[in-house]
Amino acid sequence: MNWKGKKALVTGAGGFIGSHLVEALVGRGADVRAFVHYNSRGDLGLLADVEPAVLQAVEPYFGELKDPDSVRKAMADIEVIFHLGALIGIPYSYLHPYDVVQTNVLGTLHVLLAARDLGVARVIQTSTSEVYGSARYVPIDEAHPLQGQSPYSASKIASDKLAESFHLSFDLPVATVRPFNTYGPRQSARAVIPTIITQALTQDVIKLGSLTPRRDFTYVRDTAAGFIAAAEAEATIGDVVNLGNGKEISIGELVDLIITLVDRDVTVVSDDGRVRPEASEVNRLLASNTKAQNLLGWQPCVSFEDGLRETIAWISLHLERYQAQQYAV
Repeated sequence: MNWKGKKALVTGAGGFIGSHLVEALVGRGADVRAFVHYNSRGDLGLLADVEPAVLQAVEPYFGELKDPDSVRKAMADIEVIFHLGALIGIPYSYLHPYDVVQTNVLGTLHVLLAARDLGVARVIQTSTSEVYGSARYVPIDEAHPLQGQSPYSASKIASDKLAESFHLSFDLPVATVRPFNTYGPRQSARAVIPTIITQALTQDVIKLGSLTPRRDFTYVRDTAAGFIAAAEAEATIGDVVNLGNGKEISIGELVDLIITLVDRDVTVVSDDGRVRPEASEVNRLLASNTKAQNLLGWQPCVSFEDGLRETIAWISLHLERYQAQQYAV
């Protein structure tokens, strides 16, 4: 696909993956409209961290996913929509499931309805590996059963199924990408890698929940490249594609690696307040990325240690944004 002059909308553009995706699209010559959650400060979120030349090429749009009129206006003249906007915090979903369902499910419905009515050429729906729940087999391929082990994962299952239904019912050209755990610069402290890094850099004790869950991590630039590849491939329409590294590491092994890279003498302790409900904890996520390789020609390029070094360097320069003593939900 030639992105030169192609009009793309990114919802959740002020977020972690969204801001990196905006950068990647602008770099390919796309005309990008960035849907950012409205606030009275005109705060662009993490888009403010992109290079000034990139930001100048972006059209910000302040709106609300829960408002169908806001979504429809944002999608005027758009050819490709990348729908990343969502409330993603699993602990937050325990506290406020109503808000999570409204934003994630109704927000997705509003995007799909507008895309159908406006004749959008391609919709990329953002899923999450959390929809699989604890692995029943590994590596997890796209045929793995879905299980809503948190209100957040349940809301994403519902969103994915809405996207599927709009393809089957209305022939909407929608593809669903299912990232496994993404990490990198700009990620908030609600994610495990920034949580470990900020504590390792500033404290003598690192407080974590369970150390036994195993995760599959992909660097954010690789994930953004996967989104774009999914939009370019005709074979993804009506289908679901995992974006994962195909390698796993336990949280305990992860914290040991980060401590080594930070090179500080710290102690790790388990904090009961950070432990998820037993039946809700996803114990193992390990992606099969065979379909992504076959359909998209995509596979991760950045090694885990190189990605961690870049993430540590970025967080070191922005420690004022992180409250290492607090548990971010």
